[in-house]
Amino acid sequence: MTPLPLISISIPVYNEEGNIAALYERLDALGRSMTDECRLEFVFTDNSSTDSTWNMLEALAARDKRVRAIRFSKNFGFQRSILANYMHTRGDAVLQIDADLQDPPELLKEFLALWRQGYHVVYGVRRARPEGPFIHSFRKMGYWFIDRISEHPIPRNAGDFRLVDRKVINALESQRSAEPYLRGLIAGMGFRQIGVTYDRSARIAGSSKFGVIQLIRLGLTGVFNHSLVPLRLATVAGIAILSLSAAGAIYYLVLKLLFPDFPRGLASLHILILFGIGFQSLLLGILGEYLLRIYRILRKEPIAIIQDSLNLDSNDTKL
Repeated sequence: MTPLPLISISIPVYNEEGNIAALYERLDALGRSMTDECRLEFVFTDNSSTDSTWNMLEALAARDKRVRAIRFSKNFGFQRSILANYMHTRGDAVLQIDADLQDPPELLKEFLALWRQGYHVVYGVRRARPEGPFIHSFRKMGYWFIDRISEHPIPRNAGDFRLVDRKVINALESQRSAEPYLRGLIAGMGFRQIGVTYDRSARIAGSSKFGVIQLIRLGLTGVFNHSLVPLRLATVAGIAILSLSAAGAIYYLVLKLLFPDFPRGLASLHILILFGIGFQSLLLGILGEYLLRIYRILRKEPIAIIQDSLNLDSNDTKL
C-alpha cells in the first residue's frame, strides 16, 4: 500500500503564549479528522520569544512527537523564521500558517485537494479581514504597487498562508537570500499555482507584531528584491533632471543676453542646489539598498542561529 503523504504544518511564533493552546487543539482536531488522507507534523520556529511560548512548546513536544520546534538565539525576523521553518520540515508538502488563528488551518483540506490535482503552490487570498480602513487601504495599495513593478506577477491580497510542494521547498533551499521575501521568491519560481479565497478571522489573543513600520519594511524588501524599477527610475530621473538643467541654463542665458540688467536669483539658486543634493542622496540611497543586499549575500551569514530544539536530531538543526 502507498503510505499516506506527510504534511508539515509550519508555524513561526513570537510571544504567542495566548494562542498556543487553542492552536494546538485545532491542529490536533484537524489531524484526527484527516487520518484517512494524510499524516501531520507540527513544526514551530520560536523567534526568541520573551514570554512562556517556548515553555509551552516544550510541554507539547514532550507529550506529542508530532510537535517539533527550534528556538533562535535572537529575533531574526518573520521572513527568515518562515524560511528556517521550511528547511526543517520533512513533509511531502508544507502548510504555512500563523499562530494567531486568523487563517483557518481547516482550509488544509481544500488546499490538499488542489495539491493532489497537481498544483505546487496553493495560497490563500484574503477576501475580508478584520482591520481598520487605513491599514486595509495601506495593505491593498502596497500589494498593488509591488505587483505592478515586480519582474514577475505576485498574487495580490495573499500573505504567507499557503501550501507548497516539496519541490518548492528544495528550490528555496538553493536560494540563500540574505533578506528573503518569500511571496516574491515563490511566485517567481514558475511552479503551478492557484489561489483560494477565504475570510480572515480576528486574532483571538495577543497583539499583531506587524504595524505600519513593519509593513513598510517588508514592502521595501519586496520592491528591492524583485524589481529593477528603482534602479531604472534613478537613471531616467537623472537624465530628466539633467535635461531640465540644460534647458534652464539656456533659458537664463537667453534672458541675460536680451536683458543685461536681469537680476540674479539667489533664492532660485539655493533651491536648485538643495534639490540637487536631495536628489543625489535619494539615488545613493537606492544604490545603497542594492549594495547592502549584495554585501549580505557575499558575507554568507546564516538564515538564523538555533539555540534549542525539540524532537529534532542534531543533524537536522543546521542552517
